[in-house]
Amino acid sequence: MKAIRVQRTGGPEVMELAEVAVPQPKPNEALVKVSVAGVNSIDGHFRDGSLRTPLPFIPGQEGSGIVSAVGSQTKTVKVGDRVAWSGSLGSYAEYVAATADSLVPVPATITDQQAAAAMMHGLTAHYLANDAHKLKAGETALVHAAAGGVGLLLVQMARAIGARVIGTASSEEKAKLAREAGADEVIIFTKQDFETEVKRLTGGKGVDVVYDGVGMATFEKNLNVMRLRGMLVIYGMSSGPVPPVDPAKLSEKGSLYMARTTLAHFTATREELLARTGALFAMIADGKLKLRIAKTYPLAEAPQAHQDMEARKLAGKLLLIP
Repeated sequence: MKAIRVQRTGGPEVMELAEVAVPQPKPNEALVKVSVAGVNSIDGHFRDGSLRTPLPFIPGQEGSGIVSAVGSQTKTVKVGDRVAWSGSLGSYAEYVAATADSLVPVPATITDQQAAAAMMHGLTAHYLANDAHKLKAGETALVHAAAGGVGLLLVQMARAIGARVIGTASSEEKAKLAREAGADEVIIFTKQDFETEVKRLTGGKGVDVVYDGVGMATFEKNLNVMRLRGMLVIYGMSSGPVPPVDPAKLSEKGSLYMARTTLAHFTATREELLARTGALFAMIADGKLKLRIAKTYPLAEAPQAHQDMEARKLAGKLLLIP
C-alpha cells in the first residue's frame, strides 16, 4: 500500500510517499481501508520529534473509512462497516490497523469527509463545552484561536448552549469566520491587547471560562481576565508549553481553577466515546454544527498540507485523500 513514511524527524520535507506492507490486525484490532485522513497539529509534533514515537513511522491520528478485516477477538465492528477514529497512529496511508474499540460507526447522514473532519476537533470542542467546564446559558467564555479547527466548533457549541462568546483571532479575515460561527465579539490580538479588551467587554468582571489551545503566549494574561473562581482550560500548546505555575498565584488572582486536558481522557471508555460521537454526528446531521473543510490534498501532498497548517493561512480542517 501507499503511505507517508517518516524515517527521521524534522520539517514537512521528512514525510515521503512510500510503498509499505499492509498492516495485519492484531486479535483486538480491525484493518480499515482509509477514505479520508485528518491533518492535525499533533501530527506535526510527532513529525518534528517534540512528541516521540519509534522511527520509522506513519503519521496521522484520525480518519474515516471502511473495515476490510477484523482480528480474531474483535466483536464491536465487522467487515464492511463505515467507521471513524482518532488517536490511531498510522492514518496517513491507504490502510490502518486500529483497536476495534476505538472505531465508531458513521451514520448514513454523515459523509466520509465530515466524519474525518469531526473526530479530533469536534470531540475536543464537545468535551470542552460539556465536561472540562460545563458551560451554562448566560456565562461568558473566552475562546482563543476562535477561527481554528477546534475554535470554530467550540464557538458554535457555546452559542447553542446560550453562552456569550468572546473570541480571539489573528486577522480580520479570521475574525469574520469566528463571527459567522456565532462569536459575539472577536478581538484581533495582532492589533488589540486581548487583556484590555476582555476587561472592557466584561465591565471589568472577567469571563467565567477561558478555553485555550495556545499555551505559553496567552497564559499570563489569561489569569487576569477571569472572574473570581473562574476556570482556565488549557487543551493545547501551539505557542509552546506553559511554564511551571505556583498554585499560590491562582489564589492571588481570584481563587482560580486551572485544568490541562487531553481528548483521550474524555473518551476513555467505549461507552463515553460512542455517546460523545453520537451527539456530535447528530448535531452535524441536524445542521446545528457546521464543519469548515478548508482544503483537501492527495496523500502524496502531505508535506504541503503540513506547510499550510503551520503557516496558519487556512482556517478550518485540512484533509488527505489516499
